[in-house]
Amino acid sequence: MTGPSPTVEPLTRPERLRPGARVAVVAPSGPIPEERLTAGLDILRGWGLEPVVAPHVLDAHPTLGHLAGADRARARDLTEAWCDPTVSAVLCARGGFGAQRMVDLVDWAAIRAAGPKAFVGYSDVTALHEAFAVRAGFATLHGPMVAAGTFLSDPHTRESLRATLFEPETVRTLGPETARALVPGRARGVTLGGCASLLAADLATPHGRPSARGGLLLLEDVGEEPYRLDRILTQLLRSGWLDGVTGIALGSWEECGPYEEVRAVLADRLGGLGVPVVEQMDFGHSATALTMPLGVPAVLDADTGTLTLDAPALR
Repeated sequence: MTGPSPTVEPLTRPERLRPGARVAVVAPSGPIPEERLTAGLDILRGWGLEPVVAPHVLDAHPTLGHLAGADRARARDLTEAWCDPTVSAVLCARGGFGAQRMVDLVDWAAIRAAGPKAFVGYSDVTALHEAFAVRAGFATLHGPMVAAGTFLSDPHTRESLRATLFEPETVRTLGPETARALVPGRARGVTLGGCASLLAADLATPHGRPSARGGLLLLEDVGEEPYRLDRILTQLLRSGWLDGVTGIALGSWEECGPYEEVRAVLADRLGGLGVPVVEQMDFGHSATALTMPLGVPAVLDADTGTLTLDAPALR
């Protein structure tokens, strides 16, 4: 018999950004509309940053239209951007699909040696958040992407990311007015998570996280009907991956069907874990998407609908 899975531990936090910082934009997943990328870069410049676009960001795969270029090229862009000593952060351009195809082609030894940097993305980028946690030991940011519609259209989404990058001490407590308890209570743990379907897809992969034990789990998804969400959560439960999780914060469930049906699945599958669960925390694929730190010790209070970080997300 094997013993209990290792407990989720705090990760090394990167340094905050300062005006004039160079930030690299990479495309680990789907193809990027050039006009949306241009608009996102202009926003970053307005923050006083110097964005640098990785060489293959605007590539298109020759036969697979859902990919932003070849797997090795996308992986090389991420590795080279991270290892460039003049780059202070790496921001993803968009999600879609493709991160799982390139994650094992990234030079994780070189990334560990280069040290922590702010890394931002969500959705398909969940696969990379998990890899940075497990294979590099770095804290990351579940947040909006440079060419994504929410980043371009919603001022609250942009301000949440800007404040986290430049003034992280001002966003130690996260909790929109919409947040409320699905299961009451208060819990402490280290934040982890992202897109539920990507977490399930990572199970049993060579470098997949063995367990969420000791973690405060952030979950959201898009385009998964209630019965598919049931399957995803059931898979996480049956695998034992959720054993020992201390609390759960739920974000958005866009295009997943009527929320009362989604909520019934969430309550049925997660309510039996005996831990606090907060719903409608406004992160993920929602019209307003808060930036949520991953790999940071925090307290989840379901009764007040808040997640309070022990320390700022960035140093």
